[in-house]
Amino acid sequence: MNRDDLKKLIDTAAGRIPADVVIKNCKIVNVFSGKIQEGNLAISGTEIAGIGDYEGKTVVDAQGRYAVPGFIDSHIHIESSYVSPEEEGRMLVPHGATTIIADPHEIVNVCGIKGLDYMMEAAKNTALDIQYVLPSCVPATPFEHSGAVINAPEMEEPLQRENVLGLGEFMNFPGVIAADDMVLDKLMCAKRAGKIIDGHGPGIAGKALNAYASARILADHECSTVEEMNDRLERGMYILLRQGSACHNLRPLLKGITPENSRRCLLCSDDRQPKTILNEGHLDNHLRICVEEGLDPVTAIRMATLNAAECFRLYDRGALAPGYRADIVLLDDLKDFNVDRVWIAGALTAEKGRYLPEVKKYPIDSVKGSVIVKDFSKEKFRMHLKSNKVHAIGILPGGVVTEKVVTQIQLDEHGEFVRDPDVDLVKVAVVERHQGTGNVACGFLKGYGIRAGAVALSVAHDSHNIIVAGVSDDEMECAVNALVAQEGGIVLVKDGKVLERMPMPIAGLMSDQTGEWVDQRLTAIHEKAYQELGIHGDVEPVMTLCFMSLAVIPELKLTDEGLFDVSRFGFIPVEAE
Repeated sequence: MNRDDLKKLIDTAAGRIPADVVIKNCKIVNVFSGKIQEGNLAISGTEIAGIGDYEGKTVVDAQGRYAVPGFIDSHIHIESSYVSPEEEGRMLVPHGATTIIADPHEIVNVCGIKGLDYMMEAAKNTALDIQYVLPSCVPATPFEHSGAVINAPEMEEPLQRENVLGLGEFMNFPGVIAADDMVLDKLMCAKRAGKIIDGHGPGIAGKALNAYASARILADHECSTVEEMNDRLERGMYILLRQGSACHNLRPLLKGITPENSRRCLLCSDDRQPKTILNEGHLDNHLRICVEEGLDPVTAIRMATLNAAECFRLYDRGALAPGYRADIVLLDDLKDFNVDRVWIAGALTAEKGRYLPEVKKYPIDSVKGSVIVKDFSKEKFRMHLKSNKVHAIGILPGGVVTEKVVTQIQLDEHGEFVRDPDVDLVKVAVVERHQGTGNVACGFLKGYGIRAGAVALSVAHDSHNIIVAGVSDDEMECAVNALVAQEGGIVLVKDGKVLERMPMPIAGLMSDQTGEWVDQRLTAIHEKAYQELGIHGDVEPVMTLCFMSLAVIPELKLTDEGLFDVSRFGFIPVEAE
């Protein structure tokens, strides 16, 4: 804001000049007092001038609807929606989102700082205010090849950027608790820059939690129980109540919300796919759930607005008051939270579910061509086993946790796996796709249910190498080759032919198409996966497979370097004793 803008704002607030916009006949939710007052909202430029009897150049009749501050999602990965930042904005704003705190962990693990650069440039093309945090764990683990390595020296420049709020979720909580030297360097980098450090600490308790909190870790979105939530609240951390496409922690945690602790609680999505957004909404859905569970509507709205703004030091927003950003949402009621209209920084941006600005997209050239596979053929899937007793990754329906299974298999005369169609066990492999190392690691997957063809993805948390599972080496090779040819995404094959696909040219993680297109493609992929490939109906075929390489979630996972036992925190042989 310059001097002239400030003078205009004050003159408008004092009633000396008309407001640019007046929204009349509102029920205004005051998140400071907790009261709901009837009146008019006056807007000057990008700010709210006042509440009261004002004249306006443009007058909007709210017809008794509720005016609330714009919603702030306190933790979300845009990449998990499989769409670009511009498309994410188009999808979220009609649901009342005006600001999101985005952690570009996935694309930075693939593309490094140029991935962050792309996300920040693309964000300029959406009305949604996308504030970023710098991923803190690149690579996520030292047990696989990623596309980048970012340590403290590489963090110095990004942390100075205005729209980089601090370090993203510090997943390496063991490193914080152990006061690891490289971790300390990263923490100090953020502290010197005066920036926040977001958290990710599932299952930590006692002195370990004290150690984690002592580093002034700001928040945690990984709580699954009220006890975990209270432990962190009592240590000064904020709690981000998560309701995403995969993890649904909101309802259980709402049972622990009290008048005393509600001001330290926020709402977040973490991961939210287009189907969830299109069918259920965004934070408007979170708010419906809050009220269904008996939470006072104003308290719930405060968790989606003021609490998040204060937590992430966005002191210019989160409330409807003079001098605050004119991020305003009109709601039909405080039960269903149907969004009528949305203003962002004083501009009408969405109406009746429709995003109003023209969608312009930033070029994706800098993050294309990220699928670099060399020296690959089906020969890489040969395992040359000497024992028919093997370790297998056992899928547990409904989550990303797996079990370590020991099972017997059939081998041919060359020590190669012979699949039994009556046994739910197939080969799974991870193909390195960043450095052209030629690395391919193979293992076995139990519980996926696939009975024909193969599935290949370039979305494989957290380093996002290619992961493929199938009934034969030929089918797996076909799927990988098709995936490389389309520059990443998802491929289903059967009988050596592509059955269904979704290209993701943006770092092999995101489509350059609309959210509706992505939803249609995913729906078709799921239908073919169940009907043609025979994948179990209680297994999400894409999301399940993409987490089978995440070497920080128990119990057994596969990276491009081998089979990883998370409980032992080390690699183990495929052959079992």
